[in-house]
Amino acid sequence: MGRRESGNVDDRRGMSGGKLIAGGGVIGLIVLLVNMFLGGDAAQLVTTVQQQVATGEVTQRELTLEEQKIKQMMATLLADTEDVWGTIFSENGAAYRKPTLVLFTEAVQTGCGNATSAAGPFYCPADEKIYMDMAFFVELEQRFGAKGGDFAIAYVLAHEVGHHVQTVLGTSEKVRRLQERVSPSEANELSVALELQADFYAGLWTHYNQKRTQFLESGDIEEAISAAAAVGDDAIQRRMQGHVNPDSFTHGTSAQRIEWFKKGYETGDIRRHNTFAALGIDGF
Repeated sequence: MGRRESGNVDDRRGMSGGKLIAGGGVIGLIVLLVNMFLGGDAAQLVTTVQQQVATGEVTQRELTLEEQKIKQMMATLLADTEDVWGTIFSENGAAYRKPTLVLFTEAVQTGCGNATSAAGPFYCPADEKIYMDMAFFVELEQRFGAKGGDFAIAYVLAHEVGHHVQTVLGTSEKVRRLQERVSPSEANELSVALELQADFYAGLWTHYNQKRTQFLESGDIEEAISAAAAVGDDAIQRRMQGHVNPDSFTHGTSAQRIEWFKKGYETGDIRRHNTFAALGIDGF
């Protein structure tokens, strides 16, 4: 790629030994995937699943050439997020704390608890780390119908970095406090606003990184839009249960996710970030 690589990548894919086992079988794994993909509240969701960690000696194997290339790509994309958000924060008189990206296979221990690959990519605010099993993107394409491609991966990473931005700014903590005091349906609305804001931040990052590096290729934005559409609450519910229940939405519809990603990308204006106000939620 020819761009800077971040040193904040913890690649655990060559490790084996301790293995995480989550109850619920295949259906349970799919449900967890649906609930946690691009989720902003990993601490709550991870702890809802009964898990055990089998102890054993952890061994390290050498990464394959393909795995090394993936790490290089992810380190480059993470560096791009560091540079863009570092500049945005600096221009607004603040300092940006860089998150760590953890690449893993099958299972991982996090500051939010233990998780399997079924969790999908997620951000843990307790340790300010993003966790990704790259095999998930095969699942995203084959099971949920998203277009494949490197920029679909970049979109997901940028979304999770968006959750880190929310943690640094205090937005996530404010949402969690409010969720403890409101009804379940109102708590879901807050979650939707948080997720859509992370999509906006992903689009905003794309806007600024394109100006910096000209990294976009033909079809890249379509890949991001396809990924956003595939993981809308309505699309997932329709695929998994045959009908849609808006009261249970936690991430937003496909149309909303596309709208807010495009708003960030097309405007490049961080002042347009208030998804809460757009959904009629006061206090943000």
